[in-house]
Amino acid sequence: MAPTSPPIYHTSLLTAIDARSHVHLIIGSNSLAATRVTQSLASGARPILISPASADSQPLHHILESHISSGTLIYHPRPVTENDILTLGRPEINGIVDAVFITSPDLAQSKRISDFCKRNRVPVNVVDAPALCTFSLLSTYTDGPLQIGVTTNGRGCKLASRIRREVAASLPTGMGEACGKWGEVRRRIQDEDKAATEKRKAVDSSVEVDEGVDDSVDQTAAFNKLVTETEAEDAKTRRIRWLSQVCEYWPLKKLVEVGKENIEAVLDAYHASSANSQQDQLIEQQSLPSKKGLLILAGSGPGHPDLLTRATHRAILSADLILADKLVPSGVLDLIPRRTPVSIARKFPGNADAAQEELLTSALAAFNEGKTVLRLKQGDPFLYGRGGEEVDFFKQRGLGHRVVVLPGLTSALSAPLFAGVPVTQRDVADQVLICTGTGKKGRPPTPPEWVGSRTVVFLMALHRIGGLVAELTGYTADEEERGKKERGLWPVDTPCAVVERASCPDQRVIRTTLRHVEEAIEAEGSRPPGLLVVGRACEALYTPDKDRNWVVEDGFAGLELDGVRDIGV
Repeated sequence: MAPTSPPIYHTSLLTAIDARSHVHLIIGSNSLAATRVTQSLASGARPILISPASADSQPLHHILESHISSGTLIYHPRPVTENDILTLGRPEINGIVDAVFITSPDLAQSKRISDFCKRNRVPVNVVDAPALCTFSLLSTYTDGPLQIGVTTNGRGCKLASRIRREVAASLPTGMGEACGKWGEVRRRIQDEDKAATEKRKAVDSSVEVDEGVDDSVDQTAAFNKLVTETEAEDAKTRRIRWLSQVCEYWPLKKLVEVGKENIEAVLDAYHASSANSQQDQLIEQQSLPSKKGLLILAGSGPGHPDLLTRATHRAILSADLILADKLVPSGVLDLIPRRTPVSIARKFPGNADAAQEELLTSALAAFNEGKTVLRLKQGDPFLYGRGGEEVDFFKQRGLGHRVVVLPGLTSALSAPLFAGVPVTQRDVADQVLICTGTGKKGRPPTPPEWVGSRTVVFLMALHRIGGLVAELTGYTADEEERGKKERGLWPVDTPCAVVERASCPDQRVIRTTLRHVEEAIEAEGSRPPGLLVVGRACEALYTPDKDRNWVVEDGFAGLELDGVRDIGV
């Protein structure tokens, strides 16, 4: 049997159209029409919408109505005619529209309009009808001047979107800004070289003029041509070759990081350099960015080192300096290489703000020395971890782009799990609320109202458990004073659980109710860090002992799966 030949697909000529001031005629009233209007406006074009306004026609999409009311979209509530294509466009091209987009499902109308557009050489795009189109739209990613477009030529638009996302995700952050930065350098070189070339051409007519660079083609055969001493005079004004090689060979991440001051140094030095070796040396010495600091803000999870993310583990192994909160457990700290300096936050009651400032000052100093600093926090850095404040500290100093935030497994969700409390359970709890038990500077926050189907997790609450229980089960002094007694109060017999040092070998769980939790903690003592879980979910998988006000469970079973057997049915 003869082998089957692979199918031959046509490929389109991909173009980027400057649509500023163009007139786009859009036919339809659905969500796709709204998308086309938005795309048209984003490109700088002027969209015109035509769609019947009869009782049996589809109502206008709300985005279309918004554009019409704001004056950014011209709307003609009637059927489209061929004459619209020839008269609604720009006067400078005799009223012909620049492009037609058909989004309505009327195939007969679409074919009629498409045929007319083709006869009059007006670009037309018809939804789900490649044969009627003379152009198609790409799935695009935009970052400043950088645009990436993907098309499958009508054979899988959803796949095109997936490919576009994958390509965009592989680019370093700031690639669009880098394109703008290097584009400015190219324009400057071209302007300077053009002036110098014209000056020399006036003396020597044999001097060649640079033809420029086209993004759609690869580098020419002369791209890597050696510049010899005899061509040194020419090399002074041919810095565009250097720029092309930089864009071709340097890693994208490096192109993003190079500062304008480094580029200026190289461009200025090129006026004085003559040999290729000198140029290369200048590139290495002056255009390479000096080592910049990096701050990594990472969560260490609830306690067990196996619950670290791989990203945080890599950060621990590679950091030049680690600044850890005092509650980061020893099992995680044991992973830090001996060579790495570690500083533990000196936080204690009344000193939290001063200790925080000390950590930030240390982080900034190491950062300015070009070091990679890891701020290691318990749980997740953005969940009651002051992580947002630390990011803002660096952003205010113009260093926000050098901060990386890594999530951590929060104890707010993992601690209840290790205590056998499913924070959501059908017919028991359908919502979870995470609260702090202590507000800024120790002030009590607004207590949440009671909802029977809600599980509430309180962090930083056990040191003032008596006050918290009083606020949950009764009205606060402020509510009494203002006469606002609208909040649903928590029944004192609501089940609750205190979970301390979750996932650590000395984990402890105290199961009780709001009525007895303060007494239980007073009797059993404290084992921070801990949290309080309140709600019916605390007894979803646990049957309380009616003869005991609370039960204490010590120890953590671990995360080892060795020896786990399949459970038969």
